[in-house]
Amino acid sequence: MDTDRRRREAPSDPVLRWLLDGDPSVRWQVLRDLTDAPAHEVEAERARVASEGSGAGLLALQGHDGAWGGAAWNRGWDSTMHVLWLLWLLGVDPASDEATRAVGLVRDRVTWRGAGPPECDGNRFFEGEVEACINGQVAAAGAYFGQDVGGIVARLLGEQLDDGGWNCDAPHASTRSSFNTTICVLEALLEHERATGSSPRVTEARRRGEAYLLERRLFRRRSTGEAITADRKGGASWARFAFPTWWHYDVLRALDYLRSAGVVPDERVAEAVELVQSKRGDDGRWPLEARYAGVMPIEWGEREGWPSRWITLRALRVLDWYGARH
Repeated sequence: MDTDRRRREAPSDPVLRWLLDGDPSVRWQVLRDLTDAPAHEVEAERARVASEGSGAGLLALQGHDGAWGGAAWNRGWDSTMHVLWLLWLLGVDPASDEATRAVGLVRDRVTWRGAGPPECDGNRFFEGEVEACINGQVAAAGAYFGQDVGGIVARLLGEQLDDGGWNCDAPHASTRSSFNTTICVLEALLEHERATGSSPRVTEARRRGEAYLLERRLFRRRSTGEAITADRKGGASWARFAFPTWWHYDVLRALDYLRSAGVVPDERVAEAVELVQSKRGDDGRWPLEARYAGVMPIEWGEREGWPSRWITLRALRVLDWYGARH
């Protein structure tokens, strides 16, 4: 794997060159995760995300009321929650002037009125609402941008099910966890720990959630070992990789989370990694396989079936993580 990494760092590597020709949000993560670029070079590239390309485009869409799409959340992909979640994934520097101003407006002006159940109308944005998958996405972005999401985290900890995961339908008597909800909550707990420091209760909950996924080898039923070919709620295939994923689960999203969380890979992820490897094209790139219907806040030129910088970036860093396990 060291040889592979050095090969990708070489100026002649066409995949690396292609990735570095992309948006600043892609470039800085490529430099950080796939090369040995010095920290100052990585941070200089990251600083461009708020003022150039996709990050700047998203920030420019914020309304005077602090909201995107006129709401805390909506059923498209252009609401305040969705845009902040995207800005987190793009890696906008939370200390940048642009991010500080935008997140401050959200904190001070945006509520859940009309966007969640009536009992949440008076909640400020970073207090969240009632669904665990929505609260997970709010808390992940909020923690990353330095906001107090302790109330959401406490609620999520209290909603963990006996099998170790989470389900938005738990208040309606569901006793089995959802892969979709669980991945959203795990990402939130990890960001919260990074922002505030580890705590035994949060770490234990997160480890139990990770075990829920690992015991199922990221895409199999624990009871029968059968591969789950389609999500029961949305019909999406977990073996088809999307970006953005929004609330949807897929195998690459799970692997990239485990990598980010520093989980040591073992044989429980081997089959999922093989699936990722199998989708690599002859040109060394991965395609965008799924795009979920809904209003995108901006377009960044990736089409279903075409090579995707985001999928390729995530796949390569997952393979590096898995390859370095020994």
